[in-house]
Amino acid sequence: MRAEGFTFDAPIPTRFVMQIDSSSRQWAPATERNREPILDVLKRVLPVRGTVLEIASGTGQHAIHFAAALPDLVWQPTDTEAAARASIAAWAADAALPNLRAPLALDVCVEPWPLAAADAIVCINMIHIAPWAAACALFDGAARVLPDGGVLYLYGPYRRGGAHTAESNAQFDAQLRSRDPAWGVRDLETVAELGRAADLALDEIVEMPANNLSVVFRKRA
Repeated sequence: MRAEGFTFDAPIPTRFVMQIDSSSRQWAPATERNREPILDVLKRVLPVRGTVLEIASGTGQHAIHFAAALPDLVWQPTDTEAAARASIAAWAADAALPNLRAPLALDVCVEPWPLAAADAIVCINMIHIAPWAAACALFDGAARVLPDGGVLYLYGPYRRGGAHTAESNAQFDAQLRSRDPAWGVRDLETVAELGRAADLALDEIVEMPANNLSVVFRKRA
């Protein structure tokens, strides 16, 4: 993943991603584990119809699964990495879903975004594996792209009240920061401040498996 002024070498640490065959498809075990709990939340918070912009789609497994489960929504995957976009395209070719769009190159830190409007934005496991500038740019972009009442859905590990919610998250945070000091598990309260500054109200926090959170923001009217 790359942003203007920054280089993000791997949205997902490469030891968690595998090439599964001779095609371009990549596979992440964690994605298989978390897709159903995430989908349960998305079914509640996303609009019934419209376009969902997925930021940092990674392997494409989520895009395929969610587009198949939510056929009345148009699903637009994106990623900064060419290898990730090739993986998404390979999964999409096999799935042949009419509501799944071809992946776009999108870097949250580079304006303009290739999609000028979306009814909802989904961003899974991105802001802790990117510089803080990427989180800031995500909220700024969401404020431009979303309509009043539009949803920004985030998923991942967070600190709460200045502390990690589990020892495993503290260890993960240390691993991330050893890889890149600009990465790391973010404070939920600080992320919520980004939302307030962008007129995106914190609407819901859902505790998820493996010490992760679903965090739902809605654009104020």
